[in-house]
Amino acid sequence: MAADAPSWADQWGAGGIGAMGEEEEDTKAKNESKKKATEGKGGFNKAKAAAMMGAHKIKSGASNSFKWVKNQCQKKK
Repeated sequence: MAADAPSWADQWGAGGIGAMGEEEEDTKAKNESKKKATEGKGGFNKAKAAAMMGAHKIKSGASNSFKWVKNQCQKKK
């Protein structure tokens, strides 16, 4: 049994079980985060443009509504 199982030093020392796998996962995670960051900028710009258009529509709609109410109140009966 002892020959099949890794020693304490292999498990907990530097370069223990899975040490190489963790390093590979770290580099993969860094590459994926860089890819997401570059992809995310395009989506952010699209969302920002959509939000600006929505704000413009709300502003113009509110302005037109106030003008209409003002005109209705000022009409001579």
